[in-house]
Amino acid sequence: MVPGGAFDQRAIENRADVLVYSTLPLTEEVEVTGPIRLTLYASSSAPDSDFTAKLVDVDPDGHARNLTDGIIRARYRESPSDAVLLKPGQVYEYTIEMGATSNVFAAGHRIRLEIASSNFPRFDRNPNTGHDLFADAETCPALQTVMHCAGCASHLTLPVIHARA
Repeated sequence: MVPGGAFDQRAIENRADVLVYSTLPLTEEVEVTGPIRLTLYASSSAPDSDFTAKLVDVDPDGHARNLTDGIIRARYRESPSDAVLLKPGQVYEYTIEMGATSNVFAAGHRIRLEIASSNFPRFDRNPNTGHDLFADAETCPALQTVMHCAGCASHLTLPVIHARA
């Protein structure tokens, strides 16, 4: 069981298998309230894999607090009930629903997104083999490529609440 709450993410963010995207320090506060969604364009060298996303609030001193996260198992990218394996090397669109949050990112803070292929023990592991899940102990490393080009621009959707005058 994973304890709830916000925890410093700096050790995780230093791993070579975690992509980290951060804004510049904010010049004014930004309120984010509502559902968070990542649209990810990516390919994998494996027939199945996971993609995880985490929204983080970073203090000026570097303390990085997790706010909300989500995962998608690639074989279920089209439907939560019908598995379709990947063609290794092909780019697919993934929608990662990261739940809802309400947070005011204070001036001087950064908004950060972490992308990885696992978040164990928060989410169960994916052996990347394409075999029936939980059927064997075999695992296969996967090389993931996240796209940023025109037509395949991965992006984070944040429900920003504008201050009333």
